[in-house]
Amino acid sequence: MSTFAEYQQYDALGLAELVRQGQVTPLELVEAAIARIEAVNPQINAVTYTMFNQARQAAQRDLPDGPLRGVPFLVKDLLALVAGAPTTASTRLLKEWSPAIDSEMVRRWKQAGLIILGKTNTPEFGITPYTEPTLFGPTRNPYDLARTAGGSSGGSGAAVAARMTPIASGGDGGGSIRIPSAVNGVFGLKPTRGRTPTGPVNYELWEGFAIEHVLTRSVRDSAALLDATAGADPGAPYAAPPSERPFLQEVGRDPGKLRIAYTTRSLIGVDEPPDPECTRGLQGALQLLRDLGHEVEEAAPVVDNEALAMAFLTIICGQAWNDMRETAALVGKKVSRGDFELLTWVLGHLGKAFSAADYAGARRQLGYAARQIGPFFQQYDVLVTPTLPLPPVMIGALQPTESERRLLSAIGTLRAGKILASLNLVRPLALATFSYIRYLAPFNVTGQPAMSVPLHWTDAGLPVGIQFVGRFGDEATLFRLAAQLEQARPWAGRMPAL
Repeated sequence: MSTFAEYQQYDALGLAELVRQGQVTPLELVEAAIARIEAVNPQINAVTYTMFNQARQAAQRDLPDGPLRGVPFLVKDLLALVAGAPTTASTRLLKEWSPAIDSEMVRRWKQAGLIILGKTNTPEFGITPYTEPTLFGPTRNPYDLARTAGGSSGGSGAAVAARMTPIASGGDGGGSIRIPSAVNGVFGLKPTRGRTPTGPVNYELWEGFAIEHVLTRSVRDSAALLDATAGADPGAPYAAPPSERPFLQEVGRDPGKLRIAYTTRSLIGVDEPPDPECTRGLQGALQLLRDLGHEVEEAAPVVDNEALAMAFLTIICGQAWNDMRETAALVGKKVSRGDFELLTWVLGHLGKAFSAADYAGARRQLGYAARQIGPFFQQYDVLVTPTLPLPPVMIGALQPTESERRLLSAIGTLRAGKILASLNLVRPLALATFSYIRYLAPFNVTGQPAMSVPLHWTDAGLPVGIQFVGRFGDEATLFRLAAQLEQARPWAGRMPAL
């Protein structure tokens, strides 16, 4: 066949099986993916850099005999280094910069047989929970083009939802896989800290809070690719506990009767109730869990929300300043206001204003929080929350208001990070910053696996994700439960009307 019209109907493992059976060639899959990207990307702006010719060439060579041989793939334009392809992190200074090597995650994706077609949109340095960078413009939600695709893996989430590829990469340092999964109606699991490699350039990501994996339409695709990429690489600071069996074998395995806690209480920042639509989605998921035989009760770990928010913001700001400094040095420049977005610039200068003791104290405070949360999961197998407190919001809704931008601009112009810190204005900034990700960031601190499952749609047809958090090292339980939910309430047939 010259084209593969059924391309959008299959998940990644399904396409790989067709390749193994000789019913379709990798080149035909690549051409189908290219056609889909060219058809819908102008509407949603998910893919910012294409590698179509390289993909065609790869498809005609001897591909590694991995579990996803011949399947088209997209890579988030942050952290993941693809040799010879720009890695911009959506910052202007890196628009023309390309690494000479693949990162270890990219190497393992290629060894799994995936064929990279391009890079997906992300906010500058992955800082915000929405994907609206100045460099590339906003990525739009395939279910409503006026709404956000989330962040920071927004381009990947929108691409998978729009059926450009059945699978795309992401990274999660404060919800950045789970957020776009929730708002785009796809499946996204953040693995246990240390489960996937960070090398050979990075030692750890955001003090170990961030980790790379993928966004998928099916649970089994996520499990299969985690099997293909799991394991520490040389020089890794730590490794996740080994799994009892391949994660793909957990999909379809009986999870047994689980003791499940749920909460709508904020776990970081401002404690406000979620939107009624998100509460409705949660209640529907809880009833489904009961129907499946699980024990469900309301409970939540007790943490100091404000202290956690302040400490996490301190780390983010310190990392932002270092990202700016290292990026400028990489291209032989000094840090300059004109090279970075306003919010990045202000957060970076706030990070510069903090002392080494402030950073160390924040890291220690986050460690205290992790110790508070850990014992909760001795009582419960899983914690369930809304992934987000709101359904997909309009593009620009999470950006600073005009008055806030004027204030930020003044702070940035004056380089007034020390003034902001000395006036104790950081605490309200921290509380506001984490309002949108109030259920997500604590589990980046603890390193526990957590997933967003697309179990609810609003009457207007917008996706609403539900988060499930497991014990440290226990992706197996999450995969078993996710597959059970996928079978009971399938979502694969839902597709945006692009």
